[in-house]
Parts: sequence; structure tokens; C-alpha cells
Amino acid sequence: MAKGRFPGMGNMGNMMKQMQKMQKQMEEIQKQLEEAEVEASVGGGAVVAKANGKKEILSITIDESVVDPEDVEMLQDLVLAAVNEALRNAEEMMAKEMGKLTGGMNIPGLF
Repeated sequence: MAKGRFPGMGNMGNMMKQMQKMQKQMEEIQKQLEEAEVEASVGGGAVVAKANGKKEILSITIDESVVDPEDVEMLQDLVLAAVNEALRNAEEMMAKEMGKLTGGMNIPGLF
């Protein structure tokens, strides 16, 4: 054994370089995904919600045919359903793209 060397330290340094590279790639992907948009449509297109990868709602479009003062509750339900679906789509988009990088490993606190 070489004097002053620890077995396996070369592997540890290589692993650290790989982790740093992976972290940089994750940051780049997260930045791209934050700008990406997804949408969800409910009620046959009556309400459409768009969200980004930050899970922020960007817009809500409501077809005027579903605006009925006598049935506000239905419109509220449609909006709620569209928003929740758009947020789920944003979450799935993030998980799918990060999964490509991590090889499907579930890394707590990743996103």
C-alpha cells in the first residue's frame, strides 16, 4: 500500500465529481422546466388552466357558454378541476424530466 494513501479515495473523488456534474445538470433542467408550460382542459374545453414548472397558474380561460349566473357552483367546480389538473401536469412534467437524469432514483428534496 502506498504511503499516505487511503484505499478507495480515488473512487470517492470521482464520485464527488459525478455528483457535482449531476447537480449542475439538475439545476439546468429545473430552470428549463420552470419556464415550460402545461395546460389542463375540463368540461370539453370549457375551462382551460395553464401552469408552469414552478407550479404557478399562468392563465385561466373560461368559455362564456359556461358562465351561468344561475349555476356559479358548476363554474367554480370546473375552474377548481382545471387548476388542480394543471398543477398535477406540472408535477408530472418535473418528475418525468428529473427521472431521466436520476435514472428513476427517488432523491428526497430534489424538487
